[in-house]
Amino acid sequence: MKLEYFIAKRLVTTKNYKSSISAPIIKIAIAAIAIGMVMMIVSIATGIGLQQKIRQKVSAFNGHVIISNYDDNQSEVSVEPISIHQDFYPQFKSVEGISHIQAVATKAGIIRTENAFEGIVFKGVGKDFQWENLQEYIVSGKIPDLKNNLNPEVVISEYLANRLQLKVGDKFNTFFMKEEGKLPNLRNFKIVGIYNSGFQEFDAAYVIGDIRHVQRINKWQKGEVGAFEVFVDDFSMIKEKGEEIYDAIPPTYNSITIEEKYFNIFEWLKLFDFNIIVILIIMIVVATINMVVALLVLILERTQMIGILKAVGANNWLVRKIFLYNAGHLILRGLFWGNLVGIGVLLIQKYFGIVKLNPENYYVTEAPVAIDIPYIVALNVGTVLVCLLVLLIPSYIITKISPVKAIRFD
Repeated sequence: MKLEYFIAKRLVTTKNYKSSISAPIIKIAIAAIAIGMVMMIVSIATGIGLQQKIRQKVSAFNGHVIISNYDDNQSEVSVEPISIHQDFYPQFKSVEGISHIQAVATKAGIIRTENAFEGIVFKGVGKDFQWENLQEYIVSGKIPDLKNNLNPEVVISEYLANRLQLKVGDKFNTFFMKEEGKLPNLRNFKIVGIYNSGFQEFDAAYVIGDIRHVQRINKWQKGEVGAFEVFVDDFSMIKEKGEEIYDAIPPTYNSITIEEKYFNIFEWLKLFDFNIIVILIIMIVVATINMVVALLVLILERTQMIGILKAVGANNWLVRKIFLYNAGHLILRGLFWGNLVGIGVLLIQKYFGIVKLNPENYYVTEAPVAIDIPYIVALNVGTVLVCLLVLLIPSYIITKISPVKAIRFD
């Protein structure tokens, strides 16, 4: 065992150390590191969790990249059909990193009941639709059966169901407008499932059912759809994949990523990265300042010991390492309690959802958390390294201590 480590260990374990003048300051330093670590873990986990959750919700209703016709249509409604007989469908082989592609079509309509009416967007989907993306939002009922004959089964949001006073098993009439001067198309649908995504922009609009209803209302052919929704393997590559998809499709079609379509939402999400960085910097600065104070007090308290060590031949770096090891021990204690409390808080929130959020402002009903072990490990390692590097500066005061004066110091 190295001499400096042996002395540092003895200093930490001695009873006098725990009852010394520096004990309260040391406890404050440990608490500051622990609280800082809790704040950093929670801020990263909730920030990343919220970003991931909102991305999942937006992509569940739109895919990652949307392929459609070039037109001036700014609404969510499909106007001109696209043939499904494309080189990129049903598998997008010309671009790597594409996990799935599905055909959809949308049609605006009005649901009319005895007591209320609501404007909606009927989203028609087919056998290739990935219901797994919406499965976690189903609060009651089941998903429609789209694999067999055309049927009136649909999934409606809990928001619309409450406003229209409907429940699973109920039927309702929906009117779809036609060209000017013609009577609207009437369709009768049956609710087999109710979803709640917490994303009111979607919950207030989408009713999901069989795409063949839209094809019949618009008098399209069986192989005609409104758009294609493409899913990529790695969301962080969505911009690059969007450009590749745009180059790969015929020039008569357009493609747009959900980051471009919902620009405001994703720009708002980027603010969380800035907020996380600010919190990390503040917490590390606070923890470091407390450790600097604690180290200076430890050095002051052990001035005579420093003088004796120097008198018997110990060099400045050896003595500095004793106190750096001591400070490292305090940092690790603070990190232990910080990680224990921080991860505990995240697990409680993940499984019990104690902290609720307003979906109108945050698009989620409860604070989501993402427990990412690599991030937590990197956070711990970074905190230790930053603190120890900064502590090299105050430990330099040891080099200015004279053995003669230190031994006589009282």
